[in-house]
Amino acid sequence: MKKTNVITLALLLGISLVANTVNADIELKSKEEIQGTWKLQHTTNSLTDKQTVTREDTWVFKDGKVTILHIPREGKYYDQPPVNYEIEEGKLKIALVGNSRFDVFSLVDKNDQTMTLKGKFGGYYYFNKK
Repeated sequence: MKKTNVITLALLLGISLVANTVNADIELKSKEEIQGTWKLQHTTNSLTDKQTVTREDTWVFKDGKVTILHIPREGKYYDQPPVNYEIEEGKLKIALVGNSRFDVFSLVDKNDQTMTLKGKFGGYYYFNKK
């Protein structure tokens, strides 16, 4: 193998390792990290997606339960009953209403005022603290 091919291969490998680290999820350690009331501002299909879907719901994390409030449906709004949530293997697991399955989310970014979650199918959820 020529020296230039080896150098190019090494550079590509290094770039791919750095790119994977930049998009790494943040591991959740406890329920307290997301406790509180979070207004869902919008969602996107990917981190680079310019097209956003405006959202109106509010997620309330309290005492091991999450309640999703003010969900629009056919010109009216409704509140979802509280469901259990847990932190498992660094990810947020939220029980589905009337079901034994869970939605699973990874934490992408969080500070005192904002939080970004990634759904198991790749959608991104952008929240502001209320």
